[in-house]
Amino acid sequence: MTSQPLRRWEPDRAASHREPALPSLTTTLRRGLRGRCPVCGEGKLFTGFLTVAPACTHCGTPLAQLRADDLPPYIVIFLVGHLLVPVIFWVEKVWMPPMWLHMAVWLPLFAIISALALRPVKGAVLGWMLRLGPLGDAVDVSISRKGNDHA
Repeated sequence: MTSQPLRRWEPDRAASHREPALPSLTTTLRRGLRGRCPVCGEGKLFTGFLTVAPACTHCGTPLAQLRADDLPPYIVIFLVGHLLVPVIFWVEKVWMPPMWLHMAVWLPLFAIISALALRPVKGAVLGWMLRLGPLGDAVDVSISRKGNDHA
């Protein structure tokens, strides 16, 4: 598989100027959490459980250039750990259940919550990355929006 150099994505400057080229950071985070395109909020961000779509089907944003890599799992581990570890300590202090019960309850709970949180967190990270533009600035790439093709 040939790898293409990463290019900085720039919105189509000839598009309608009634709305900002990129939405605010909170909007891109919220759209990413919902699994929608951070730019338009309409197209799907993922084609599989964690597979990023090559491009938004609605606005054409090149989503595949965004690589979240290891940040979403780190955030999920941090959040789930900070939510459940105090509860585990409290349960141990109050009831002192046997170790097998801890393992039978907490390990599956950690796994389930982590699996449920990973996709929304990855979407938010992708929205954050798109908004802050970590794709580099070597080459400017314009995307064509459906209905607004300006070649």
